[in-house]
Amino acid sequence: MESLRNSLVFLTALLHLGFLFLEMFLWKTPKGQKIFRLEPDFAEKSAVLAANQGLYNGFLAAGLIWSLCAIDPVMAFQLKIFFLSCVIVAGFYGAVTASKNIFFLQALPGLLALSSVLLLK
Repeated sequence: MESLRNSLVFLTALLHLGFLFLEMFLWKTPKGQKIFRLEPDFAEKSAVLAANQGLYNGFLAAGLIWSLCAIDPVMAFQLKIFFLSCVIVAGFYGAVTASKNIFFLQALPGLLALSSVLLLK
């Protein structure tokens, strides 16, 4: 059960590393504009904000990876709960304010991972 739980946490971290890459490095590219459905002018004007958003996604990924590397099992458990909760809150906020798809891309994986952490003990 622990391997399933840790796999879901790791996959959530990988998603956030992907978001970091998309928002920090691909935002102004044709591929990034296609993924986010952006006009080139808007992509150019919002690139700094997107990079900032990507950096926050990187912090979430770093925290989740930290939770997987923590030696103390109590600390690892607490880190998983904290960072997965942050992922879920960010996902719900993004779904309400930006795009409903964010729920499925961010909040739902976080919810599944947090559920596994809490229920698969």
